[in-house]
Amino acid sequence: MVFILILLNITPPTNVQAYDKPNDAGTAIIVNWQLSQDDALIERYVVLRRTLPDTISENIGFTKSGNDFFEDDKTEEGKEYTYIVAASRNAELFYSAPSNTTQSFPQFFHTGKISVLLCIIAFTVFLAYFVTKAKAGKEFFIRKIPGLDAVDEAVGRATEMGKPILYVPGLGDIDWTATIASLNILGEIAKKIAVYDTPLIVCNRWSVVYTVSKEVVKEAFVSEGKPDKFREDYVRYLTEAQFGFAAAINGIMLREKPATNFFIGRFWAESLIIAETGTQTGAIQIAGTDSVLQLPFFVAACDYTLIGEELYAASAYLSREPLLLGSLKAQDYSKLIIFIILFGFTILSFFNIDLLSSLSVQ
Repeated sequence: MVFILILLNITPPTNVQAYDKPNDAGTAIIVNWQLSQDDALIERYVVLRRTLPDTISENIGFTKSGNDFFEDDKTEEGKEYTYIVAASRNAELFYSAPSNTTQSFPQFFHTGKISVLLCIIAFTVFLAYFVTKAKAGKEFFIRKIPGLDAVDEAVGRATEMGKPILYVPGLGDIDWTATIASLNILGEIAKKIAVYDTPLIVCNRWSVVYTVSKEVVKEAFVSEGKPDKFREDYVRYLTEAQFGFAAAINGIMLREKPATNFFIGRFWAESLIIAETGTQTGAIQIAGTDSVLQLPFFVAACDYTLIGEELYAASAYLSREPLLLGSLKAQDYSKLIIFIILFGFTILSFFNIDLLSSLSVQ
């Protein structure tokens, strides 16, 4: 019996080119090549890299046949590299000629994010304009938010009844946006409490939030000219345990019977537990959160609920501070422009008009 062994000689890829990846921090190099003439016969392309002045190439990865592109994202800024691409079949490698020498370096600006830059510039212009107008005394229209309009009534009711006001700034730490917004609202409510001389209970889950909220309340009393009315036990630290915190709040509501409860910030599964307990004690309850999952519970169990972005607008609504009002109006107009753009492109898409492609062709 005679065996005939036929050796296939695979043509390697050609014209291997390497260049720095655009719009990155200087950590990647792009390698591309012309496919092997025998691309249908090979299994993969193996990419090898040589770091100058070394003489040994290392295998840094592979890509399947039909691909003429590879991204080397393990480069170091300032080092020079050359690349070889090998066609692989049956564990045999057929090497290309070395590529050009190249190196990676960071770009100063990501050209793909020009639209983001333009949006930032436009928003900054809006912000400067509206803040200037607000400082000049212009009155801006802000739609009424019932939950915030009821703050005076809620504080006044507690004062008349001689009962404390309970404020919970959520369960989020100080780096949560909802917590920061809640502390801004706490400052405005604390000013009204200082005027009415009403007892206050602020319950905190995190030590940093506790420290900040104490300073916010103290500053509110000072700004109203009543620093002597501030008491250290107005602001309390409870526990970091989620349901331990909820149980502690329930205990405070049942023992001290606050006339008004504010639940403003980020809440999770404990929201209905504390809101339902507050309802049973007969307190006026004003809640606000940016958590979509917890909003239904607050709507069902509380008298007033701040929904979504009303939470972030509350500090401007209550204080009428020009900087906050200007920022709020700048956001509103920016959203309006974005909505108009989205609506316009939706209409164009409905009529199958590709405006961007038309402009690029011209």
